[in-house]
Amino acid sequence: MKLIKLYILRFHIGPFLFGTLLVVFLFLFQLLMRDLDKLVGKGLSIWVIVHLITLNLAWMVVLAIPMGVLFSTLTTFGNLSSTFEITAMKSGGASFFQLISPVIIISLLLFAFLVWFNDRVLPEANHQAKIMLFDINRKKPTFSLESGQFSTQIENYTILARKVDSASNGLSGITIYDLSNSRQTNTISADSGYVVFIPQIEKLRFLLFNGEVLQVVPFEPKNYKKIYFKELELLLEGKGFTLERTPEGLISRSDREMRIKDMQNIVDESKKIVEESEERIRKLLTTPPKIFNKAQEENKLDGEAIFELIKNDFSYLENQITTEMFRLADYDSRARQYEVEIQKKYAIPFACVIFALVGCPLGLISRRGNFGVTAAISLGFYIFYWACLIGGEKLADRGIISPFLSMWLGNIIIFSFSLVLLVRVNYENSIILTKINNLFYFLTKFHWRKNGL
Repeated sequence: MKLIKLYILRFHIGPFLFGTLLVVFLFLFQLLMRDLDKLVGKGLSIWVIVHLITLNLAWMVVLAIPMGVLFSTLTTFGNLSSTFEITAMKSGGASFFQLISPVIIISLLLFAFLVWFNDRVLPEANHQAKIMLFDINRKKPTFSLESGQFSTQIENYTILARKVDSASNGLSGITIYDLSNSRQTNTISADSGYVVFIPQIEKLRFLLFNGEVLQVVPFEPKNYKKIYFKELELLLEGKGFTLERTPEGLISRSDREMRIKDMQNIVDESKKIVEESEERIRKLLTTPPKIFNKAQEENKLDGEAIFELIKNDFSYLENQITTEMFRLADYDSRARQYEVEIQKKYAIPFACVIFALVGCPLGLISRRGNFGVTAAISLGFYIFYWACLIGGEKLADRGIISPFLSMWLGNIIIFSFSLVLLVRVNYENSIILTKINNLFYFLTKFHWRKNGL
């Protein structure tokens, strides 16, 4: 039996890696398409781009591993069923639950690993990726001059070079308009020169040859000065052209960048404030208005005095209750938001177990291990599962369902479906097997016709 279990596990390795890497590739492609405009033209080094992608791989892996489990179980048990190896193993005395037990054990280990990964690695990776993307967005595009084109990349300066040699940074026919001084405009012209960036002091160094500087005072046409030079050195501000790293403590962490313990502290603190607000509202509603105390202190009050006291008293009471209600709603929403994220850190990893439970009987029933049918089934479960997650999160944020149910609803539904399949497959109920087999036969036939097979 031990050899049979190892034999089954060996068939899982290839499909699991393929399915996981395929989903990671799709997420990576989506990331590059979304943030491509933020990376292109910034003069970023390959290391910076690779580092950013590596940090984003953390959340991709968390989402891809459950899909890899589903894909591998469908493929493996579909292949073993189509070649009647499962039938031979059952004939040798092995039950269906014994055959799938190693897969379930591996899925439990993956669940434990992803819970640890979600709590320790993912928050830090998300935070570092957020800081790096923030720094990249702040970075100016790489300074460059094009022949015959005006450049305004340096603040308060407009630069024109008639001819640019990109290999040597050489310039010909240069004109620089200096607008940094509101009282005086400087126009610098030179026959030739070159420009280099000095990263140590974040300056752009222009060395110009054979030219003139024309200094003009606005609205005073007679007040100008022309200075000729053979060689002139200019140091212009180059700050922002290099990638400046922001200290980690300056950017706050969101719920997806925090560990479970830290989020739980926020939830407990928010619930405590909610309880305090509820208690204050209860006291405000049960405490007698001041008008009764005033009436007891004085034997009589005229009508206008009573009306004014009532008006002021209840207006103050309304403002107090309204303030507490807003405070209560705000902290209750905050507690729900972090509770949803806590439950998500457990629910998504547990999908490894759920997908293993549903993938094994489905693969056995389908008796098909081809890529088309397996990918179609995996995609269907993926769409359904993420629809449950996204919809559940929105319902939890609105207070319609609990944070626990919002994140575990997809797992509960798929788990219930898997139990039905497991019982039916184990007892080989011919009615349901026939119906499901007919469904998979139709899907396979449709796939073959679509591909002209």
